[in-house]
Amino acid sequence: MASPLIRLVFLLTLTYSFIFSDTLAADSNDLKTYIVYMGELPKTDFSVASLHTNMLQQVTGSRASKSLLWTYKRSFNGFVAKLTEDEKNQLARMEGVVSVFPSRKKQLHTTRSWDFMGFPQDVKRAPLESDVIVGMLDTGVWPESDSFKDDGFGPPPAKWKGSCPSTNFTCNNKLIGAKYYNTEGEARDEELSARDTEGHGTHTASTVAGRAVNNASLLGLAIGTARGGVPSARIAVYKICFEGACADADILAAFDDAIADGVDIISLSVGGSFPLDYFEDTIAIGAFHSMKNGILTSNSAGNDGPSPGSITNVSPWSLSVAASSIDRKFLTQIVLSNNMTYEANCRYCEPDSLDPTLVQNKIVVCEDIEGPGNALLSGASGVVIDGDFGYEDLAFSYPLPTTYLSSKDGNAPDLTAPGVDILAAWSQATTVTGDEGDTRVVPFNIISGTSMSCPHATGAAAYVKSFHPTWSPAAIKSALMTTAAPMSPTKNTDAEFAYGSGHINPSKAVDPGLVYDAGEQDFVSFLCGQGYNATTLKMVTGDSSACSAATNATVWDLNYPSFALSAKQSGSISRTFTRTATNVGAADSSYQANVVAPSGLVAKVNPSSLAFKAVGEKQSFVVTVDATIGSDMLSGSLVWSDGVHKVTSPIVAFLS
Repeated sequence: MASPLIRLVFLLTLTYSFIFSDTLAADSNDLKTYIVYMGELPKTDFSVASLHTNMLQQVTGSRASKSLLWTYKRSFNGFVAKLTEDEKNQLARMEGVVSVFPSRKKQLHTTRSWDFMGFPQDVKRAPLESDVIVGMLDTGVWPESDSFKDDGFGPPPAKWKGSCPSTNFTCNNKLIGAKYYNTEGEARDEELSARDTEGHGTHTASTVAGRAVNNASLLGLAIGTARGGVPSARIAVYKICFEGACADADILAAFDDAIADGVDIISLSVGGSFPLDYFEDTIAIGAFHSMKNGILTSNSAGNDGPSPGSITNVSPWSLSVAASSIDRKFLTQIVLSNNMTYEANCRYCEPDSLDPTLVQNKIVVCEDIEGPGNALLSGASGVVIDGDFGYEDLAFSYPLPTTYLSSKDGNAPDLTAPGVDILAAWSQATTVTGDEGDTRVVPFNIISGTSMSCPHATGAAAYVKSFHPTWSPAAIKSALMTTAAPMSPTKNTDAEFAYGSGHINPSKAVDPGLVYDAGEQDFVSFLCGQGYNATTLKMVTGDSSACSAATNATVWDLNYPSFALSAKQSGSISRTFTRTATNVGAADSSYQANVVAPSGLVAKVNPSSLAFKAVGEKQSFVVTVDATIGSDMLSGSLVWSDGVHKVTSPIVAFLS
C-alpha cells in the first residue's frame, strides 16, 4: 500500500492540472514566516521542491511562488513560507506534515581553559584528527585570523561535499566551507556573507578547532598560547545569525546543509528563551536528523538558572553544556590620592543622565553594569561599578577603564565546560565591545557564557571522534559524561542542575571503559513514551517506526548515562531504571558497581558486577532507586569500576 506521502504526491499531481481559483491577496501585515516540517526525505525519486510548491498552491493560490522562502531538501523534508494564520492551519492538516510553527528568533548563548581541564598542548593526538570536520552554526568567522591558517594542511577529506560560495570570503584547507542564510531577508545593516562582523562565531570556532597562536592576549590580559581542542581538525562555517538574532528558518537550513556536506560534529551556541516541543524546535529537529546520520550536536544549555527547567536545549539526542569558571580572575586595584577622587556619582548612568561638563575626564561611580558605555559617550575617563550583582566569577569588557568595586571574593545540563573569561580569536570587523565610541580592534577577546562552554565540549567530542570514528553520537556523549570530573554539591549548591555529570575531561573520555549507547530506535521508543503517535514518527524517521507495547518506553528506560527521579510533593518515591553498558575497553574485563548516596537516597544495582569477554559486548542491569524527597535535592552516583576505569553516572532525586 502506498505511503501517506506517496498518496499525497499523487493527489497533488492530479489536482495540479486544474486551475485553482486565486485566494484573495493576503494583507502583508497578516503574513508571518512559518516552518513546515515534514520529517525524513521521501525515498521516491521526485522533486521535493515541486511538492512544496504544489502544497502551497492549494492554500495560497497564485501567491505560492512568492510565499515560498526556502526548501529543505538535502537532509530532511520541509519548507519555509509566508502564511496567514488560516493558511498555516490548512497546511498543518495536510497529510505528510509533522508540524507547522513560526520561525522565531533565537539568541547567541583559550589560553588557559584547555590546560585547566588537564588537556595540555602536547596531549596524545589521533592521526585521523585532520579528517574530522566541525560544523559551526554561529555568526560566521573572520577568515584572516591566525587561528584559521592552513599551513601544512592537505586537501579536505574526500567525504567533504560542502562549498565556499560566500562573497568577500576565501576558504582554505583549514577553513573548508562557509555559507550564510538570510531566509527572511531581514539582515539589512550587515554584509550578506559568512564573514563575522560580531566576533561571537570567530570566538567559538577558534575555541573548538583553532590552530595554536603564540603570545595571544586581549590588550595584554591572559597572554599565552590560544588554541582549540582539535587544532588539526577542519572547520565548516554556517552563518545563521545576523545583527544578534538567529532565525529558526536559517538554523534549520544550516542543519540541512551541514548534514549533507559531511560534517562529523555540529556546534551551535544558540538557544531560545524556553524549551519547546521537540518537533517545533529547530535545534531539536536538526539534532535529531544529525543523530540519524551519525553526527553529534553540541549545544549550549542557556545562560539562565541554574534551576529546574532553566535549560533551553533539552533534546536527549544532543549534548547540552553548562558554563563553569576556570582558575582565572582579573583583579584591579583602585588607588586614590589627593590628585584622584570620585568626582561624579550617577546611580544608574542611563543614557543622557550624565552632564558632560561634570564628568569630563573624571571617574564616574555607577550602580549599573550597563553604565560604562553611557559614561564614555559623556566624556568620562573611567567607571567604578558599585554594587553586588552576582557577577563575581566573570569579567565584562567595557569601552573604557572599569572596575567592579564591591564584589565578594569569590535545568539539569548534561555536563559543564569552561565558559568564563575565555580568550579566543575575534573578528576585526568589530571592536572589543561593539559599543559606540569603542575604537579598539583586536585579534583576540575575552568573553563568557555557555556560548563559550559549548565549543569546549564540541572540541572534546571531536577529539573523541578522531580516535573512534565509528562511535555513535550517544557513545561519544556517554564517554564525555561518565568520565567528567565530579563536582562538589556543597560548593555548587545547585548541584547537577548547575553542572550536570561534572566537569569535562577530554583525555579520559577517549578511554571510558564502558558507554551507554543509543540509536535512532531508542529515541523513537522514548518519543513513543512521550506521547508522539506512530504516524508522526513514521514521517520523522522515514521508515516503519511504530509505537507499541514493546516500544512504548518511558523516559526512565532511555539508555542514558544518568538517573533522575522527581516528585510533585515531599515524601517517598521509588523508580526502576534499566540500562545497557557496552564494553569499549579491554576485551576481557570485569566491572563492580559502587553506589555513593546521601542519607535519604538508596540505590540497588542488579547485577552488581558485569563480566565482558569481547569489545563491543553489551550487558544489561537494573538500578532501583528509593528516595525520601524534601526541599533539598539529593545527589548521589553510580560508579562502575574495573580497577582502571571509573564509569560515573549521577543519581538525583528532587521536587519538580
